[in-house]
Amino acid sequence: MPIDDLMADMYLLVDELAEAHGLSWYELSNWSKPGHESRHNKAYWLNANWWGVGPGAHSHIDGIRWWNVKHPDAYKSALFSGESPEHDREVLTSTQRSDESIMLAIRMREGIALKDLTQSQQDRAVGYSLSGHLEPLRWNEGILQLTPTGRLIADRIVRELVV
Repeated sequence: MPIDDLMADMYLLVDELAEAHGLSWYELSNWSKPGHESRHNKAYWLNANWWGVGPGAHSHIDGIRWWNVKHPDAYKSALFSGESPEHDREVLTSTQRSDESIMLAIRMREGIALKDLTQSQQDRAVGYSLSGHLEPLRWNEGILQLTPTGRLIADRIVRELVV
């Protein structure tokens, strides 16, 4: 298994090199030239509706998620017999949708508007603002945006916000 500290150092180095060469981060694990972000990837992170086609493909429409059978033969058989290739689905609760909105938005450079968080969530985020994990200027503008070191612990921050 990779060493956590080494992986963190490597992430920060990649971020620094990408920025130095005109590539800006727009999502935790994605950099691009300005205006050339992957629309496909952004659709996931912006919690947009998307429809997956093919064996094992996942889809998400208005808080309902479903996925197709994985095996190509089973997928083909379903289609040729006029049946849905859907294997299973889930309907997200309002709490799940709210939590996912935070989990997805925090990954993006745009961050999360503090007004979209409860007061309790804002209070839990203050410590990360003071510790250098959130951009201070953006915080003062009412936006929770991760710093490079904040991106390293994004999952931890999310867990604390969606308690």
